[in-house]
Amino acid sequence: MHIQVVGIKNICTPVKVLEKGGGSQHTIATISMQASMPSSKRESCVETFTSILNQSLDTLSVESFHRILSDVQGSLGSESARLEMTFPYFIEKKAPVTDTRSLMEYSCTFSGGIGKDQDFILSVVVPVTTLCPCSKEISQDGAHNQRAEVTLNVEMRKFVWIEDLITMIEQSASCELYALLKRPDEKYVTERAFNNPMFVEDVVRKVAECALAHEDIGWFSASVESFESIHKHSAYAYVDSDEIR
Repeated sequence: MHIQVVGIKNICTPVKVLEKGGGSQHTIATISMQASMPSSKRESCVETFTSILNQSLDTLSVESFHRILSDVQGSLGSESARLEMTFPYFIEKKAPVTDTRSLMEYSCTFSGGIGKDQDFILSVVVPVTTLCPCSKEISQDGAHNQRAEVTLNVEMRKFVWIEDLITMIEQSASCELYALLKRPDEKYVTERAFNNPMFVEDVVRKVAECALAHEDIGWFSASVESFESIHKHSAYAYVDSDEIR
């Protein structure tokens, strides 16, 4: 019996990710990889996968990602290979009033393939604040706000930094989030969100407009899930650039 695809899933390993500022960040990636299996191959491929990963993860970048895929494809004689790496990425942020420093965590993913399904997608998941315009309009003394998550997947024409995508998303919400706030900061972010009410549709539309205007972004998809504070359900919106160009 011929096995069409072989691979490894959910390997956790330390990696170094390049930062926009010129340094590199130590983090932990969860990695899955698969390749088409030539009919002539009978031996286990696990050793090939893990050996190539261990040689290539000193610094994680677009270039090393493609190199890993190329090495796997060449070593196994495969028609195609795919790789996915998900890792937490940390950015130091200053609170808006007191300049208190803290680290915000963002989930990032490199995913792509080589061969017949060749592509490369950078994904970021960014937590933000949304404030309901309807609630603000009908309420005399306040409005309900909630934490939301924006997921942006992009194919790049040229290299785009993770930091730039995160900034683009945070600027598209009612307010960005911070890991640590003091009372003057809390006042600022609460009032900023109140003065900038947005539905999930508004947020995803604004993210899409920014991505469309970015000359280095080709295809993209964006989604927003708002974890509603006064409803049991979440609110959700999604857009795909293939449907709006």
